Amino acid sequence: MTSVVQVVAIAVSSALLLVVLELVRRRRLTEEYSFIWIACALALLVLSIRRDVLDAAAGWLGVYYPPAVLLLVLILFVFVGLLYFSVAISRQRAQIERLIEDVAILEARLRDVSPGAAPPASAARTDRKDS
Repeated sequence: MTSVVQVVAIAVSSALLLVVLELVRRRRLTEEYSFIWIACALALLVLSIRRDVLDAAAGWLGVYYPPAVLLLVLILFVFVGLLYFSVAISRQRAQIERLIEDVAILEARLRDVSPGAAPPASAARTDRKDS
């Protein structure tokens, strides 16, 4: 790997790691999701710093240009991250659907307990029409 490519790879990997740590520090990214990003940044940093590991991986994969392995590793981490976030979104969607059902049950019970009372706020918002 040329020295310019190696320096750029180290700088980008270090910047990614610092950005993730800063987002966790500012509580913009939870620790649950930061783990995958920290692992990705560290793996890229190790491959950027340790040229022999990168060369060995390139030889094992049959890649003639070792920096292309960095791109391959990056794509692999993106796919793993997307799968992880898809699972998290699916889990949250199921939780939201369960909460909607619970709220509907509670509103029905409230209507049964006090039939003459005004409808709940959420029902009042959905019943009105915009003119």
